[in-house]
Amino acid sequence: MHPSFSTKMTLPSNLADWLTYLESLHPKTIALGLERVAQVKQRLNLQPDFPLIVVGGTNGKGSVCAMLESILHAAGYRVGCYTSPHLLEYNERVRIEKHPVTDAELCASFEKIEQARGVVFSGMTEVPLTYFEFGTLAAMQCFIEHRVEIAILEVGLGGRLDAVNVFDNDCAVIASVDIDHTDYLGDTREQIAFEKAGIMRKHRVTICADMDVPQAIHSHAQQVGAELWVIGREFGFTPRQGQWDFRGKSGTRSALPYPSLRGAYQLHNASAALATLDVLRDRFPVSMDAVRRGLGEIQLAGRFQVVPGRPSLILDVAHNPHAARSLAQNLADLPPCPHTYAVFAMLADKDIAGVVRALDPCVDTWLVAGIATPRGAGIQRLESVLEQCRVRGEIKICKNIPDALRYAYNAAGENDRILAFGSFYTVAEVMVEKGLSISR
Repeated sequence: MHPSFSTKMTLPSNLADWLTYLESLHPKTIALGLERVAQVKQRLNLQPDFPLIVVGGTNGKGSVCAMLESILHAAGYRVGCYTSPHLLEYNERVRIEKHPVTDAELCASFEKIEQARGVVFSGMTEVPLTYFEFGTLAAMQCFIEHRVEIAILEVGLGGRLDAVNVFDNDCAVIASVDIDHTDYLGDTREQIAFEKAGIMRKHRVTICADMDVPQAIHSHAQQVGAELWVIGREFGFTPRQGQWDFRGKSGTRSALPYPSLRGAYQLHNASAALATLDVLRDRFPVSMDAVRRGLGEIQLAGRFQVVPGRPSLILDVAHNPHAARSLAQNLADLPPCPHTYAVFAMLADKDIAGVVRALDPCVDTWLVAGIATPRGAGIQRLESVLEQCRVRGEIKICKNIPDALRYAYNAAGENDRILAFGSFYTVAEVMVEKGLSISR
């Protein structure tokens, strides 16, 4: 048992120290299960009296959360939004009215959780929590204290046993289902779909924006008594020149602007967001003006983010084959360029070969770098995968991500393209090197 700060040592005095402590608390970075987090939730009496939207999926869930947050904010509602992971600062994960909460608020919440999980309750066993579980409870505490009108919670991993699932939702969203996190969720699409379906609730609507709905999604909806709305059936979209139309249960919203997030697949995510608003329209009516303003004001760093300048720099957190295929399509939709340099680094537990194969046609020079984290794939492994995949582009080894970025800028012409992708860590290091910030 790890000694509790509340009994053995002084509480951390700042957010950085708290986060270091939270990383040391549980022997596993990821430990799926609801029993522990539910026990601490009960001790804290965390009972939100506002509606909750829970958003899951292999890819797209961050975009759906950002769209819902932006549109509901534009409609004048006090919105809380909890997402993960962060790029530059932990506070990005917990936002109220589109603004990150302060260090002081997070520290105060962490302190309450630390007390509630330990010896404050005489005779009760100290409850171990993971970094993500601590963060989930802290986010809900902040939302309750700020009296938000509605909260959006992004699933961290899977759904059924993810910490956010300890809270009952009023509407669930499954943005997509594909292969990722196979060590935890299973190695088939149906197994993964079953885990993601775990966020469904009886007599509540679940939105599914995947065009190929796994049978496990249909089966689980029937089993638990959830109402399933599927893209192409209960709702959908029609792209037009410079705009698009949404068709939903409450009618059609026509002549909508494209979301400010780039990529054709974002219409799937935007449709899921608007379908969710249809579910909640009686309590949270949203005007066409709010939808238009919200779609135009979405900002989500690292999702096919094009940084102004020449050569162009594109940042994308794509870290599994599904996301890599979407990135490849987005790149193919851009005007051709003479040469594309890829700053490439990934985590060791990802399908590196699947990502490489998806991006191979788009990359002329692979700048292979390591990530400064224990989970990072080593440079030799990345190089080996690239060679095994017989990529068409040149492979160059760099000592780290900043070194790879500097090489790319020195080598690239003004009409060339630099792509940084493979993980949140990769994008974050490039943002730091370029002095970029998170704007909301």
